[in-house]
Amino acid sequence: MMKSDPVVTIIGAGLAGSEAAYICARAGVSVKLYEMKPVKYSPAHHSEKFAELVCSNSLRAAARENAIGLLKEELRHLGSLIMESADKSSIPAGGALAVDREEFSGYITEKIRNNPLIEVIPGEVTKIPEEGIVIVATGPLTEGELFEDILKVTGDTSGLHFFDSAAPIVTGDSIDMTKAFRASRYGKGGDDYINCPMNKEEYLAFREALVNAERAEVKNFDREIVFEGCMPIEVMAQRGVDTMRFGPLKGVGLTDPKTGREPYANLQLRQDDRAKTMYNLVGFQTRLKWPEQKRVFGMIPGLENAEYTRYGVMHRNTFLNSPLYLSSHYSLRAKPDIFFAGQITGVEGYIESTASGFLAGFYAAQRALGIDLSYEPDPCTVIGSMALYVSDPHIKKFQPMNANFGIVSPIEGRFKGKTGKKDKNNAIADRALEHLQLFEASVKRLTAG
Repeated sequence: MMKSDPVVTIIGAGLAGSEAAYICARAGVSVKLYEMKPVKYSPAHHSEKFAELVCSNSLRAAARENAIGLLKEELRHLGSLIMESADKSSIPAGGALAVDREEFSGYITEKIRNNPLIEVIPGEVTKIPEEGIVIVATGPLTEGELFEDILKVTGDTSGLHFFDSAAPIVTGDSIDMTKAFRASRYGKGGDDYINCPMNKEEYLAFREALVNAERAEVKNFDREIVFEGCMPIEVMAQRGVDTMRFGPLKGVGLTDPKTGREPYANLQLRQDDRAKTMYNLVGFQTRLKWPEQKRVFGMIPGLENAEYTRYGVMHRNTFLNSPLYLSSHYSLRAKPDIFFAGQITGVEGYIESTASGFLAGFYAAQRALGIDLSYEPDPCTVIGSMALYVSDPHIKKFQPMNANFGIVSPIEGRFKGKTGKKDKNNAIADRALEHLQLFEASVKRLTAG
């Protein structure tokens, strides 16, 4: 009897699912990639393309002395499709990696659809296949029958979740540049950002209006977890008079050309597309009702007549209690043919989701081919430390986690002085890329045939 060709089934064509599909195909494994769009859309997505982003700067810091910047560099070394697309579609954003969202998703969609080993199957999946190797990469908005089946298959009775949100976007030509000015904080990146400065009186009036503004009803919001990295601006305003001034409205590192001084408070607007026609209100995730967003945000100098291409939205994100069920390969310990990838595992962020997709695809492809490259995630790398974090059975109260140096193995040595932290982080980065060579070699062996 002839042995059938190796196949991996992947549910979801977001960043994690697309990355997993691509590494499986590079290994010579056929992929059945299920994507519910355009048959059905989640509350946060609107495009038919794969790997859709909510905002242009979702890929965050670029420098490798930052953990997320180092993770990007690790993925580049490994041949990540997502990083290949991000670098090709990048747009100015100071010290961050921002992309033109349409170009970014379009490039990935074309690569996936044109790969002869990847079969794209449109439509909603309501049940994890009982046979074969499967990667579930359905994202943090997984719900309904599939979510119930995931709980059944994993045995997870907690159904953990938290609330996430997206910031509004305005048109560039509707910003009043007689009040706003172009500059990047501390001069990094030239004039990549548009700044809307506020004096003390304007700031206090804005905060008062924000705290008392009418909010959209979000089911169970007041009883749920709010992820600190995407906290609604109105929740931040409630925490204290100056809380926003130490967060998205900080004026430090900027000089208002009209006064020659640092603004008392300042909102930055970030370019959202290559043509500079749309700008994102940085840090302004919100659940205010749409008319309230226009009214309250219109109190910010420069946004009085702003036109919105997208208002801020809020939605519930779901994640597994992964340490109880997942191995460091992102597979179920009890059912190793079933893998999970993306934010549903508790990695938080687009690049983190990409990294989980790469590892899940790497190990799923090995399993499909019936080989064992004997590579285990390395705690000295960011990609490895995240896999070890989400699978650590000693974690008692699991919460989503962004990439950070706190979960990477400590490095020996003493780093002092003004450059101590930067020197330490660069040493961690050097060590990570040195350790990554073993993983690179395993990837090359997997994809050589």
